[in-house]
Amino acid sequence: MSQPVLSLKNASIFQRENLILSDVTVSVQEGEFVYLIGKTGTGKSSFMKTLYGDLPLLKGEGEIVGYDLPTLQEKDIPFLRRKLGVIFQDFKLLNDRTVKDNLMFVLTATGWKDKSEMDSKIDEVLDKVDMKTKSFKYPYQLSGGEQQRVAIARALLNDPELILADEPTGNLDPQTSVEVMEVLQEINKNGNTILMATHDYALLLKYPSKTLKCDDQQVFEVVQKTV
Repeated sequence: MSQPVLSLKNASIFQRENLILSDVTVSVQEGEFVYLIGKTGTGKSSFMKTLYGDLPLLKGEGEIVGYDLPTLQEKDIPFLRRKLGVIFQDFKLLNDRTVKDNLMFVLTATGWKDKSEMDSKIDEVLDKVDMKTKSFKYPYQLSGGEQQRVAIARALLNDPELILADEPTGNLDPQTSVEVMEVLQEINKNGNTILMATHDYALLLKYPSKTLKCDDQQVFEVVQKTV
């Protein structure tokens, strides 16, 4: 049995003193593609933020990629994030740097030193998202879908054990959403574990997979009806 890369047990998630989700017990196994769905305001983002160390886990048990969430120290967060790839809705690319320099910035920040290793890693991840020919461009010269591909490439740089995608298609039109989803599916086939928050139910129908739902301060697994 593969190890879970994420497990929460009776965890309560707070934003300051407000209880957002209570008694959350979920696990994500290595290699899975898992959706996190729910209406706006049901706690998807707070759930994600707790996983990458933005919000502390104050109650319950939680472990992610080998880190214990309740005892996570401020100084551990950069190391935790190296083992996670986080993809945001708004890309979070640096507009004053080329695609390549955006990725170079992350590698430098996470302790890479060898220039040729860095170059080949950047080529490798851009290749995976089909953006190798655009490495010299600036983010503002790219379409939304292309920017999100670069953001996915960035998330892959440190060979993460788990990719957290927070509404990765939220700012994209349906056609582009499907293209980005294809990239994520491909990465998952290559062995990356992905947890993706989304409110785009069309994607769930097109690419059915294990689904967790936030509703009424709870998170539970939804059994998808097969047509």
